[in-house]
Amino acid sequence: MPSQNPKQNRPAHSALILGVGSFAQSLGGALADAGADVATYLTRNYGHFGPSLVGATFSKESFPSPVPLIRERKIAVVIPQSIDWALQPWSSDLVNSGAGIFSPTGEAMRIERERDFARELCGRFQIPFPKSFVAANRIEAEKILAAHSHPFVLKNPLCSPTSPIHTVLCETVEDTRAWLRHVNYAEGVFLQEYLGRAEAGHIALISGGQIHSLVTNQEYKYAFNGNMGIVAGAPLGGIVERDEHDKYGLARQLIHPLLPWLRQVNYHGPIQVTAIERDGQWHVIEYNVRIGVTSGPMIMRMLEEPLESILKTARNEKLKLRFQPAVNYGCSLTLAGYGYPFTQIRGPQLPLEVQGAFDCDVWWNEVAANPDGGLMATGQRIADIIALAPTLEAAIAKAYANIRKLRVVGSYFRSDVGQSLWPPGTV
Repeated sequence: MPSQNPKQNRPAHSALILGVGSFAQSLGGALADAGADVATYLTRNYGHFGPSLVGATFSKESFPSPVPLIRERKIAVVIPQSIDWALQPWSSDLVNSGAGIFSPTGEAMRIERERDFARELCGRFQIPFPKSFVAANRIEAEKILAAHSHPFVLKNPLCSPTSPIHTVLCETVEDTRAWLRHVNYAEGVFLQEYLGRAEAGHIALISGGQIHSLVTNQEYKYAFNGNMGIVAGAPLGGIVERDEHDKYGLARQLIHPLLPWLRQVNYHGPIQVTAIERDGQWHVIEYNVRIGVTSGPMIMRMLEEPLESILKTARNEKLKLRFQPAVNYGCSLTLAGYGYPFTQIRGPQLPLEVQGAFDCDVWWNEVAANPDGGLMATGQRIADIIALAPTLEAAIAKAYANIRKLRVVGSYFRSDVGQSLWPPGTV
């Protein structure tokens, strides 16, 4: 949707987003509203329409490296959508380009990239972490299961959008045994003890050697109502609560103990911890070095000065975060298309109907414009709807009122966001 508070003055800074779809469009929209000159370096071959609505876009086919764009456009800050930027042949040139990067770099990225490193780090600083093991192949994995007879969540040892294994959540030993026959062992398998469904997360910015809490959040990762179906590739919905004072203690228990290491590796950027509560104690299940495709757009709208916050974090400067008054909660909903979450099923391109005006943010994923000016759904994740309000009930109600203005044949959305898994620690 159009920018809500467009700045009339000449942009003070240029920002380059590495990504596609609603993530790139939503961040770009928030930063453009804050006065930035926004461009997007398109890292995948879909989801180009949304980012094009908020600034210039550049394909990786036409520009094998974004670094010349950074120099030409005098980019002040680069915002990656995925950690895979660090594996690209141009990553060193990007780090040395002089632009700020809204992401930790080097050793600091291991906390997300290497799952067993995160486990070891938690052990070093006495942070609860589920029993976890790495196996090179099926034989080793089945031996681990025989020795530790409880269900495991199966993950790739190295985190990446293109990992051979996407998270398989097994709630019984039998489920685990069956899945071990089918996962791709190209990079091995990470087995993490299943601790239940009482999950929540917390997101903070780290800059100037200090931790600044932003929100506590919940992602609705299962594909269907009632937290049923498989864990989807990206959440179907989410909730954030403004939480600079760490109301639920997640940052205090699971991020602050890492401060010596964070300072040692010169960590500056966002950090997200996702945890499970069991027997009255939170256990880390993973850390991420991004603000997230679900929570990020809501956080940017909650901050009074999102551009300044990103710039200062990228430069490792001291922060003094300011939030929009009375914007305490956010709700995110995803309109999923034909066949989702089973990505091997591909439907036709279908007309996208918009029935009425929106009164919250609507960001496009796999959508394209028709020659006649209409819209088409071109894939399985169509749009993300983001609503903010003083209360959680109001945010949820506004999000649902707006998603019901969209229609694509075969599409669906979860209609129960907020009815479970919230407040943190409940199922």
